[in-house]
Amino acid sequence: MSVHSGPAAVSSLATFLDACPTPYHAVREVERRLREAGYRALDEREEWRVGPADRVYVVRGGGTIVALAVGAAPPSRAGFRLVGAHTDSPGFRVKPKPELRALGHHQLGVEVYGSPLLHTWLDRDLSLAGRVSLVDGSTHLVRIDHPICRISSLAIHLQPTLGTDGLRLNPQQHVVPTLALGDDDGPTLAPLLVKELARSGVSVPADAIGAFDLALFDVQGAQVVGDTGALLASARLDNLASCHAGLVALLEGPPAGDATRGIVLYDHEEVGSQSAAGAGSLFLRSVLGRIAEGFPGAGADATERALAASLLVSADMAHAVHPNHPDKHDKDHSPKLGGGPVIKVNANQSYATDAPAAAAFERACRDEGFSAQRFVARNDMRCGSTIGPISAARLGMRTVDVGNPMLGMHSCREVAGSADVPRMIAALGRMLALPVVPPASD
Repeated sequence: MSVHSGPAAVSSLATFLDACPTPYHAVREVERRLREAGYRALDEREEWRVGPADRVYVVRGGGTIVALAVGAAPPSRAGFRLVGAHTDSPGFRVKPKPELRALGHHQLGVEVYGSPLLHTWLDRDLSLAGRVSLVDGSTHLVRIDHPICRISSLAIHLQPTLGTDGLRLNPQQHVVPTLALGDDDGPTLAPLLVKELARSGVSVPADAIGAFDLALFDVQGAQVVGDTGALLASARLDNLASCHAGLVALLEGPPAGDATRGIVLYDHEEVGSQSAAGAGSLFLRSVLGRIAEGFPGAGADATERALAASLLVSADMAHAVHPNHPDKHDKDHSPKLGGGPVIKVNANQSYATDAPAAAAFERACRDEGFSAQRFVARNDMRCGSTIGPISAARLGMRTVDVGNPMLGMHSCREVAGSADVPRMIAALGRMLALPVVPPASD
């Protein structure tokens, strides 16, 4: 397949990361790239007519998208080859009644989303992005690119036991950002949103805003770090890096063969996936079923036959071994930054990988000139989970959990190895082009 060179792949990913401060912006950016490549949108409310060589995508909830390059053969015979990832990242979401006043500070009420490393959000230049829904029924994306708020640390002089007891943050009290200073009681957020809507051509008064889904984000963009450019530092590497890799693998891969290739990028993974647009929903099964059942020559039991002949690569970032904390890894399963994609295994099914699927991914890596790393959590530590087990249970589809290694997962600013970016794209491209899936009976 045609893949980016190393520097170009990293530059492409950095551009993608900077364009996607929220899941809604991520889906909009994915849509833009898909349309440029000739994909057309489908509406769940309408009848679909999809056949061989079609390129289509479907959005649900604003933050979840499925895109498919339809193959030449019925999915009931050739199956699907899918890459799954998630568009959301841990952080802070704005509360419905956000206006707070404290000792001359105009503050913004926020709710913790997922499990961010709270201390990493302190003393950073933050702004707001998301979507605003008006009372007329329309919804608009907003993004304020300049810094508008900060969450300040408490000086060490006022917490002299910090060095011995460590930093302890109460998520209700200690991570409330300041927007402005003053003793007046006027609104702070609404004028900002009205101004930002006007910049995009939507001129409305403040009382036209019915609701919003807004998130804090760090305005510092993605940066290559180090004399040799070995590291990529950015917000939201978990898991926009996997979304980008899957998207590029789909768009730059070979023309669809017999099997239908695609990506599914979910919202709400960081909070359990139990939503109408999350991996715990029936969204993907519905989309795949409609494609399989409506395909010419589908035959009986088309959906179930298609799923049995399919494979999902669940791509989420992996824990690299930390040079200052090597004891946090099993010594024989300690992925390194720059060492290539990681196959993630958990006997208790926090990851969905099994031997046939792992072998298929290893073969894909070897075909590209490298071998995959392996991660298994220590027996005395939890390993987290992904969309993999949820999707496997919902679909009955063979699944392998993989990801590029990174440090600082769930930090406001994370870091990954630059050399791993093109390798993951290449491996996913091979998996999407997999001619035969190991049978479900194995």
